[in-house]
Amino acid sequence: MTTSKSPLRVFTKAYEIGKAVLRRYAHRFSPKKFTQPQLFAGLVLKQFLKLDYRGLSALLADAPELRNAIALATVPHFTTFHKASRRLLRFRRVKRLLRRTVRQAVEERLVKPKVSLAALDGTGLESHHASGYYVCRKAKGGKSQQKTTYARFPKLGLICDCASHIILAIVPGRGPGPDILHFRAALDQALEAVAIDTMAADAHLRQRGVTPILAPSASRSLTDTRHHWPTDRQASHWLLAAPNESPPPSDALRPTLASGNGP
Repeated sequence: MTTSKSPLRVFTKAYEIGKAVLRRYAHRFSPKKFTQPQLFAGLVLKQFLKLDYRGLSALLADAPELRNAIALATVPHFTTFHKASRRLLRFRRVKRLLRRTVRQAVEERLVKPKVSLAALDGTGLESHHASGYYVCRKAKGGKSQQKTTYARFPKLGLICDCASHIILAIVPGRGPGPDILHFRAALDQALEAVAIDTMAADAHLRQRGVTPILAPSASRSLTDTRHHWPTDRQASHWLLAAPNESPPPSDALRPTLASGNGP
């Protein structure tokens, strides 16, 4: 896969995807100074360049080449981008945008219509830029550091194509919790855009009974036994084997999982 470091290419590609999914205007009585796809492209550019909303507005004001690329006649105020993010980045719209992104990647041959190896995993996220500071801080009036832990945090379950590293599905939630909570939703979402031949996941999913779920979807699935729950049973990489096919030796799968660079 060829990735891009060009802000202009990322900006224009986000605009194309936005036009294919989003309505031109949020309401028929909108001021019509700019469109929803233009605002979405701006939000993608903000994340790509790691800017804040004020920085995004300033960049577009100083870069006529970016504005001309998406026919943006008026630079939105930074508060407009903030309000648009809360409206456009709701989960229902994000699913549609991601599905269109994956299908366009298939059309441009960045992703195969049938993914040979996909990986599923979940990850915890910081809820705010200052969270790391508040987790480890000094106690008031003392020299020792105060260790603070939080019972709940944002969590994201996702499936990615191990060959191209393109995200195929995302399911937001709240942690802590096992991957099985978002496994079915993530799998169904990924299968709306591509077919999956093999799924790699943590070994504990086999103990949670995902084989009946995978049977009609993927021809086989495998798990990494380096991270599994304690069990007296013999370790197995496989959750579901293809018909008339015997599981490979455990050592043969370790390089495959390690080189997949899954989520």
